[in-house]
Amino acid sequence: MHSDLSLALNSLGKLISNSPPRVAIVLGSGLGNLADSLENPRRIPYAEIPGFPDTTVAGHRGELVVGDLEDTPVILQNGRFHLYEGHDPAVFALPVRLFSELGVESVILTNAAGGLNPLFAPPTLMLIADHVNLMWRNPLIGKRLGGETRFPDLLNAYDSELRSMALDVAADAGIGLAEGVYGGVLGPNFETPAEIRMLRLLGCDAVGMSTVPEVIVARARGMRVLGISSITNAAAGLSKKPLSHEEVLAAGKELAVDFELLVRGVVRRLDNTC
Repeated sequence: MHSDLSLALNSLGKLISNSPPRVAIVLGSGLGNLADSLENPRRIPYAEIPGFPDTTVAGHRGELVVGDLEDTPVILQNGRFHLYEGHDPAVFALPVRLFSELGVESVILTNAAGGLNPLFAPPTLMLIADHVNLMWRNPLIGKRLGGETRFPDLLNAYDSELRSMALDVAADAGIGLAEGVYGGVLGPNFETPAEIRMLRLLGCDAVGMSTVPEVIVARARGMRVLGISSITNAAAGLSKKPLSHEEVLAAGKELAVDFELLVRGVVRRLDNTC
């Protein structure tokens, strides 16, 4: 086991000893309020976890939170790292590897994204059905870690059963939920109009700067993945408004109620199928 991973696992021992998490949830920009809804929460800041760097992006608190959601033990990553902050892909993926070592079998990955599909009027939620990796980074490069497949199959990267479950939850709750392809780019700048046209030609419905490396590691470890994008704005060239991170955070707040209802419903149904 990688040394940082082993040390991080030891640092969480007391938090999870009585109730190991069954589901992990990674919270993207503007979606951190869910961490305040857990029952019996126990928090540990990244500064106290070996190998975890500080978060530098607004809307990412920088803590792991262990607790119960819908009577299910969960662990939340409240704020993620990004490759554009200068981190190695292995650092970006360290939390997912940690979740796997804790015994988590299903992970819900969320993010804020720009909308490319003109039918997805922001702010709205989008279920990720597939992705296109334009980050030019892969966390599996290098020595293969124990418990990971060298050549993971990404045919069902975003678990079809979990997606059907999420669509059922959304329909029952009256939540608007689109479904589409996520384009992962390195950032940190927003894309040019020409790049947006390219992404649309490639079949992408949304674009963002995270998630893809986490999915790759999760699938290499046999974890089931559900991806949810918060479509916060129309991408460059599709709207006359200038893009800003403040707009991303504001849209996240607007979607907070539907987002929490969706995640709660999925966790509840997922727990019933375990």
